[in-house]
Amino acid sequence: MQSCMTADSLSAGYNGVPVFFDFDLEVPAGKITTLIGANGSGKSTILKTMSRLLSPTDGAVYLEGESIHRMPTKAVAQRLALLPQGSQTPSGITVEDLVEYGRFPYRSRLSGMTAEDREIIRWALACTTMTEMADREMDQLSGGQRQRGWIAMALAQKTGILFLDEPTTYLDISHQLEILQLLRQLNEQQGVTVVMVLHDLNHAIMFSDYLVAIKNGRKHCAGTPKDAITPQMLEDVFNIEAEVIQHPILDIQVCLPYGVRKAKT
Repeated sequence: MQSCMTADSLSAGYNGVPVFFDFDLEVPAGKITTLIGANGSGKSTILKTMSRLLSPTDGAVYLEGESIHRMPTKAVAQRLALLPQGSQTPSGITVEDLVEYGRFPYRSRLSGMTAEDREIIRWALACTTMTEMADREMDQLSGGQRQRGWIAMALAQKTGILFLDEPTTYLDISHQLEILQLLRQLNEQQGVTVVMVLHDLNHAIMFSDYLVAIKNGRKHCAGTPKDAITPQMLEDVFNIEAEVIQHPILDIQVCLPYGVRKAKT
């Protein structure tokens, strides 16, 4: 398995309080990797640390062999794009204006938009089917359309790796599937490596090549969805009782929770 990013004995937290510990991960290149786990397990903090939004208290993250926390900010932004949870847009900004921000890592303070920049912006809008909405203001769009606008901005950075923290939060089921299908399409057609956090376990199974289960700030297990999703893992990590069955249409397994694990006496 070829890796494009590696976390080595990584630990981090906030204000001196540790959130996750001694975390190791090799991100498979050209695949979709999803972090799963209960609320408060450390998933989002791991994502922030691996994308350099948060500094580690111990360990290191290597991007193509280089320590990401020692690299210049612009160099990181040219190789890795991050879409945080609940991104807020300034009032009145259009979709095209937002996507244009994705070109900032390639521009100097004095340089304007180049023909290449504009071509990449058009490409990013087309990839996310947002071309016809380029002149629309972001706050006039639906939740799913706004999220596609943000993904277009990340694509305009022209990086090989895309980090997303709960990209389907606050979206209805139709828009959730729309965004996840878009990410799979970008992965398969553009070769983008995706690392994301998801809450919905069955969506994680459907749209991921590799799952990493986090429990109390530590990696509990990792592997393909078929290997990682078991009744025992669901009990250990999520404290639920569930069956894992074959999907009636897709060639995947899905989990059917039916109760919270009873405390042992």
